[in-house]
Amino acid sequence: MAKKILAAATVLLVISAASAQSTTSDARPRASDLGLKVGILPTGPLDAITDVAGVEVGQTTIVRGDDLRTGVTAILPHPGNLYREKVPGAVFVGNGFGKLAGSTQVDEMGDIETPILLTSTTSVPRVADALISYMLALPGNEDVLSINPLVGETNDGYLSDIRGRQIMPEDVFAAMKNAKGGPVEEGAVGAGTGTVVFGFKGGIGTSSRRLPPKLGGYTVGVLVQTNFGGVLTISGAPVGRELGQYYLREELQQAGGAKERGDGSVMIVVATDAPMDARNLKRLAARAWLGVARTGSSASNGSGDYAIAFSTAPQVRIRTKDKGLTRHIEVLTNDAVSPLFLAVIEATEEAVYNSMFRAKTMTAHGHTVEALPIERTTEILKKYGAIK
Repeated sequence: MAKKILAAATVLLVISAASAQSTTSDARPRASDLGLKVGILPTGPLDAITDVAGVEVGQTTIVRGDDLRTGVTAILPHPGNLYREKVPGAVFVGNGFGKLAGSTQVDEMGDIETPILLTSTTSVPRVADALISYMLALPGNEDVLSINPLVGETNDGYLSDIRGRQIMPEDVFAAMKNAKGGPVEEGAVGAGTGTVVFGFKGGIGTSSRRLPPKLGGYTVGVLVQTNFGGVLTISGAPVGRELGQYYLREELQQAGGAKERGDGSVMIVVATDAPMDARNLKRLAARAWLGVARTGSSASNGSGDYAIAFSTAPQVRIRTKDKGLTRHIEVLTNDAVSPLFLAVIEATEEAVYNSMFRAKTMTAHGHTVEALPIERTTEILKKYGAIK
């Protein structure tokens, strides 16, 4: 079965890469390319979740016909067999209007045993099923009888035929097969292909922060799937207000033309190499939401807001071969995690911006969603002193 999975993944990898090329453009900048400095901490060399050593990201972008704009994004905490070498993990729920498969076992056991997959709302069961098949087929898992797939989502139904549930197992296998370290593609790719944020085109975004050596030198990386609403604010600049597109604009001004309804969701995946247990990882995940809040999210009733955090530190992994009744590990103290809290806030905020800056205008499913206008946004950021 493993051979069949890998063969299918190889075929889809070509399709995935071609689709991604058609939905992104190197001409659109990241936040840092505009001179935007979010917070005070330095980024990692890639300013991406893959700055955390061992973390890999793979994406399948599905662009088909006039009404299918969807995909899968896979985050692998390490390249090995995650069932045999689990990582400590935690889930924080900002607003529970969503479908996060596998979250209760993570809450109960404090570990993650599969890649973390992001996709479209109605495709969660299909993606979870494919993930189970993938894990059962891995060498070394021949005797495994239970797998806890961790699959999150946002609703891409405005730009895609979400009722069609057209994500296939091969799409899922491809995302995991092509996962790698290095730069992460952003914008309208993978699970962010059909998403909308603040009334503009959203997608996948990533960023990282690194602590100074005297604080441990640890790295925090964040990847987001943005599909939420509110009043866009970039490093304190009221960009949404200046552009005339923000939540409740019509109600406040009795003026038509507002496209921002405030609804939607966000998935946040947080990785760190700091040795943290599940308890403090949940606290880290909770702080990620503060980064989203800085961008102007209205955290609406219809928003599914989730953060998943894990540690890649080898000394805190849970290995199935260890059969002892007890285990001895060293983890950060409560006081030591405070700088990491700031790191995740800053990285999450910048990741949201990157998801917008990198996304292109998209027309599909009878709708057009404009990309954030770079030139006008740059003018606004200069006006308010966010960039020089």
